[in-house]
This record gives sequence, C-alpha cells and structure tokens, in this order.
Amino acid sequence: MRAWNERLVLSLVRQHGALAKSDIARMTGLSAQTVSVIMRALEQDGLLVRGEPIRGRIGQPSVPMSLAAEGAFFIGLKLGRRSADLALVDFLGRVRGARRSIYRYPTPDAVTAFVAEALPALLASLPPGQRGRVGGMGVAMPFQLWSWVEQIGAPQAEMDAWRHRDIQAELAALTGLPVHVQNDGSAACGAELVFGTGERPKDFLYFYFGYFIGGGLVLNGQLFTGRGGNAAGVGPMPVPGPDGRMRRLLSVASISVLAAQIEAAGQSSAPLWESPDSWQVDRGLLDSWMTGAAEGLAAASLTASALLEIEAVLIDGWMPATVRAEVTRRTEAALYRLDLSGIAPPAIREGTVGAQARALGAAAVPLSLRYLIDQNPVRDA
Repeated sequence: MRAWNERLVLSLVRQHGALAKSDIARMTGLSAQTVSVIMRALEQDGLLVRGEPIRGRIGQPSVPMSLAAEGAFFIGLKLGRRSADLALVDFLGRVRGARRSIYRYPTPDAVTAFVAEALPALLASLPPGQRGRVGGMGVAMPFQLWSWVEQIGAPQAEMDAWRHRDIQAELAALTGLPVHVQNDGSAACGAELVFGTGERPKDFLYFYFGYFIGGGLVLNGQLFTGRGGNAAGVGPMPVPGPDGRMRRLLSVASISVLAAQIEAAGQSSAPLWESPDSWQVDRGLLDSWMTGAAEGLAAASLTASALLEIEAVLIDGWMPATVRAEVTRRTEAALYRLDLSGIAPPAIREGTVGAQARALGAAAVPLSLRYLIDQNPVRDA
C-alpha cells in the first residue's frame, strides 16, 4: 500500500484533473513543502506528469500535474452468463487491448483456459519496460452462479463446480498477479465512480443492463458493497408488473427478457450479444421492452429513494447509446407518474462509462486498492 498522503494526492488528481501543488495544499491542508515532496516522488515513480507552466502576474509559474497514462496498468476480467471479456487498462482507464469469449454458460475450466490463452497476447502488446507496471487483476462476476442454472439453461452438475473451485486462487496462480473478485454489478458501478465523466453525485444507485439487470450503490462518495459483497443486487427487487402483480426486477428489466421475446417471435437473439453498439431489433419488440424495463426501474428507484434518500439514479449497460438514452428518458417519466408524496425524487441520468463498465470496473478494483483512498471490501488473493 502506498502512503496515505500519496494516495490522497492521486485521488484528487483523478477526481479533478490536472492540479498544481498549491491546489493540492489548499484542498488537503498539507504544507506546500510536504505536497512538493509527495508530487516529486509520484513524478519520479512515473505516476504523475508535468503540464505546461501557467504564468501569473507575480511569483513563480504554477505547474499543473496530471495522471500518467502509462504509470500503471491493470487487467480487468468480466465473467458474464454468456461471455467473458479480458481487458488491459491503463492508469487513466483507457482500454489498451481486449479479448472476448462467447459461451453458452460459464464454467471454471472455460474461464481459466480463456485467460491462459488471451492474457499473454495482451501483455505482449506492452513495451517490455512497461510490463512490470501491471499492478493486478480484478474479476467482475455474478456471485453464486450455481443458483441461476434454470435462467441461463446450464446443467446443474457443471455449474456446481463454482461451489468448490476457488477461481480467485486459480487465476492468481495462473497469472502471477494479485487477484481481487467483486460482484459484477458493484464493479460496473465502481467503474462509474473511478473512471466516469461529468458530475458524480455523492449518493447514487446504479443500474447496469446485462444478461440480467445488475446494480451498485454509492454512499457518501464510496462504493458500498455490503457484508457479503452483494449489496445493491437489484435483480431480485420486487416491482409491480403490467398486471399489477409483483415480480422481480430482473424479469422485466434484463436484456435476457428482450432476447426471449425476440426468440419467441421466430428471430435470432444472437446479435444482441455480439456488439452493444447497434441492435437490429424489431421496433415493436424493442419499444415494449424499453417501456417495461423503465417502469420496473422507476419502481425500484422509488423504493431505494424512500430508504436511502439517494441523489441520483444512473443507468448504463450493454446496449446502444440511443437505447440507453431512451430507457433513461422513459424511466424518469415513469417515476414521475408514481406517487412521490414524502419522497425527494432522485435525478435520473445516463451512466458515462458504457458497455465495458464491468471489465473496466474489474480493473478499477486493484487500482483503487493500491492508489486511491477509498478502500472497499473485496476478496483478496
């Protein structure tokens, strides 16, 4: 672990962008001399880079310091119910390389084989002098995969392997890296917190559309993962359906629901999983699905607001930007059709990271543990 003050400086620069030592001193209350020593050390370590001096009317010019993109690298592994993604991410959160594997259902053997094949090629894309700057691997995955065999159509015997295999230890032995595991919804939310752009509220509920709807929760600017690491697992939240009967949110607001409707109409849903950038979906089916998903999200958002007084709800997922924007718009409209008496309604906004939020969030876990001040509970190898 880096010294607290060094991680504090890196956290502030990540949050606010380029800062001069006078800015850091003002924000932290540390002396100018202390800040100067810290920033010089971080620059020597290759984590900060100098910007162009800003000259004022009097005194020495101010020199802003920014994060160095190549200061550190991290591996993010997203394990989903239909695919796995492995990404090499730099210190700024930019994906330098990625590999993908699509399967019918996830098994530990398939995952380790994918990493064994894909990781060497990703690491080889770095110049030799930078390969030692890979600081760890994060894994974003649904917890208790063996509990979802019916929904994903997988054999119980094969999925039961997840009960007994320590995928974290296996990946650590395979890669030689520190490995950290986090729920995939929380990881996606963490990507928004660490790499997201624009204003980030202090308290927000985050929804991510994947095969199933997932979520994360940020309280007082920190990712809240709960006692078992599964906090804000929004899929099982009860919401009213079109007939007034209560059902789980995942049954109305998951991409798997849209896929089932497409298959029922005699079409293939495979293109949904191939790319998040463009969906060739019957407009009527898509419109009906977006309406149902938005109404489910609105009900879940109301429940969360009554309990936690959240400032905002952020919506993201494996979907085209136009679909995300429309789901967000419909969710806001649906929320204001509900009885909001006694509730301060949260702002309904789009997330800013996009479809790769889970892989980026996985990479953000070792980055945060090593270089940022917010330490969130994860399972460490």
